[in-house]
Amino acid sequence: MIKSILDFFDKNLSAKNETIDPEHKLKLASASLLIEMIRMDHKIDQAEHDMVKALIKQDFELSDAETESLFELAEEESKNAVDYYRFAKLINKEYDNTQKIGIIENLWHIAYADDELDKYEEHYLRKVSELLHIPHKDFIQAKHLVIDSKS
Repeated sequence: MIKSILDFFDKNLSAKNETIDPEHKLKLASASLLIEMIRMDHKIDQAEHDMVKALIKQDFELSDAETESLFELAEEESKNAVDYYRFAKLINKEYDNTQKIGIIENLWHIAYADDELDKYEEHYLRKVSELLHIPHKDFIQAKHLVIDSKS
């Protein structure tokens, strides 16, 4: 990740920062995984962008300012490899399986927001799913739930 994103998450997710509520840190970590999905196919589609914003507002209850900050930072991000482990570690520590599957469902919603699944989007979904220790059957079930909801 580029330095500005690392700085943002060090400031907002750092264990040293006791002024940030632990639940809020989880929401920021989860939101970051969603924001990364919009970049996976190397084009930011407006439908994907809108889907991420809607999911963040609905599921993570972030403020408008936090949402906009995350988007500004994500748009600055280069095409270099990204380390998702620290976000997954925090999520794995605090979320139950149902909550983690919810993140995977949200990622599928974003991937299909433009009505086409890119191979890089699917690869990212598989990677995050593995990092969150989601069983394959739940990964596939989440995919089918999203596909069925679109028809």
